[in-house]
Amino acid sequence: MKILAVCGMGIGTSVLLKSNAERAARELGLDADVEVADIGTARGAAATADVVLTSGELAAELGDLGVPVVVIDNFVDGTEVRDKLASAVNG
Repeated sequence: MKILAVCGMGIGTSVLLKSNAERAARELGLDADVEVADIGTARGAAATADVVLTSGELAAELGDLGVPVVVIDNFVDGTEVRDKLASAVNG
């Protein structure tokens, strides 16, 4: 599965989110590839993603992408990332 981590610039917090999403995917036993994107390229990158992880503010900007958009309140909270990713992939 492909997970897309989105932040405003695609170079800072999304990289941190990517790291936590990779760890969460391993803990959940998911075969996942996590990529990062900025808000400007996220819509196109989401076309091939199964799940998008981002902040509430950016989720509102992204709108409907046709895939689950998971709002992460604290990008450094590995438990939050794991629990919300699990909910997204398990329906």
